[in-house]
Amino acid sequence: MPSRTEPQSWRPLALIFIAVAVALRLLALGFDRTDLFVDEVQYWFWGQNLDFGYYSKPPLIGWLIRLVTDLAGSDAAFWVRMPGAVLHGVTAYLLGALAARLSGREAAIWTVALYLSLPFVALGSVMISTDTVMAPFYAAALLFFFRTIETRHLRDALAVGIFAGLAFMAKYAAIYFLIGSALVMLTQPGLRPGWRNLMVMIAGFVVTILPNVLWNLSHDLTTVSHTMDNAGWVRTGAAFDFGSMAEFFFSQFGVFGPVTMGALILAYLRPKKGAHTALVLFSIPALLTVTVQALLEKAYANWAVATYFSGVILAVMVLPRLGRWIALGVNLMLCILLPILIVLAPWPQTGAGAPLLERYLGRHALSESILALAQEQDLPVVSGNRDILADLFYIGRDSEVALYALPETGRSSSYYAQNFALPETVSGDVLVIGGRTPPCEAEEVEGLVLEGLYAGDDLAAWRVPAACLLEMGR
Repeated sequence: MPSRTEPQSWRPLALIFIAVAVALRLLALGFDRTDLFVDEVQYWFWGQNLDFGYYSKPPLIGWLIRLVTDLAGSDAAFWVRMPGAVLHGVTAYLLGALAARLSGREAAIWTVALYLSLPFVALGSVMISTDTVMAPFYAAALLFFFRTIETRHLRDALAVGIFAGLAFMAKYAAIYFLIGSALVMLTQPGLRPGWRNLMVMIAGFVVTILPNVLWNLSHDLTTVSHTMDNAGWVRTGAAFDFGSMAEFFFSQFGVFGPVTMGALILAYLRPKKGAHTALVLFSIPALLTVTVQALLEKAYANWAVATYFSGVILAVMVLPRLGRWIALGVNLMLCILLPILIVLAPWPQTGAGAPLLERYLGRHALSESILALAQEQDLPVVSGNRDILADLFYIGRDSEVALYALPETGRSSSYYAQNFALPETVSGDVLVIGGRTPPCEAEEVEGLVLEGLYAGDDLAAWRVPAACLLEMGR
């Protein structure tokens, strides 16, 4: 059973670590020279169009960015990304509180320090993502789950359900919390919260996620369908690619840190009872599930992030003091590098002469050149490229240029095609941006700025009759 007392003496030092880490990351953001990534500007745009769900993700990240930018009175990249560092700071504190409850003061301080140093935390602190928004709510659900076991209080059980629901409203990967808690309750009799508390947990979760569930039901299960598209093998059949599985597994040493990942695997292989086993059951489902997903089709490195909220406490539990220092040192080398790179961009460059962070450069310059051409030609802009459309809506937020997605047949391929497709009411010519000449009467227009991500790309702008595009989309 977990301890019924949480030592208080861990908090002052942990709060100093958190304050320093958050402050340094916000300072780096103030000098950040990279462009907002396609997902980041899309999340910002969702916040401009508030809803209970969106094409590819649940709504919480859009709500949060809207709240922060409204309070700041600015849509600048700093304010779009600013919540990341703060949210990870909050997550570190919550995980520290859980570690203190389960393993004492020293474990709490080391949990905070190691969590703040993790590579995925460093990235999520300077570039906003759904993983980052999910993190504090997932950590809070874990904390209150163990509190409920101890206190048996209904308010703690309700907090578990609400926080798990909010994590789910940030990213559907929070489903792994439900799987983990079910495994704990099924296999660990001493860690069961009781039927009454379980019902309260479920009720809190269901009420919290209900708006998104209803939205999906009223929008043809749009987000669920996109999630199935990501799984790939659900639509097209399994690939059984062992190379893909190995690539994903070893990428986790970069996501979680090489020493901390090794310690986590060791924790899995050292069977123990009580809290240790419970943390394993909360941690391992995401890693196993996504590893299998990588075998069947593909998996991105961040898809198993839910593994590491309880995983970092496990790593602290199994590492000796020297091992913790080594893990911290290795992680710090990795997590300090990223803020330096975003400040120095476009330096350094690869051997081919391209900026190392080129995928985060050149997006805004292209959008600005497209908007300038559109204003000069007095034309609306149309594109079938999600990356270009996402950035155009952000950079053109104060522009009067009309922006549309290329008309499509069948199920929409993006949020923009779903909600901002070229309408039948548009007549005359439009400015089409794409990588190939449209199959219509087209006149190329010079003036696109292609640098960074788009350097050497075959993107071009064409003046095209809207009627032709509309006919193609029918």
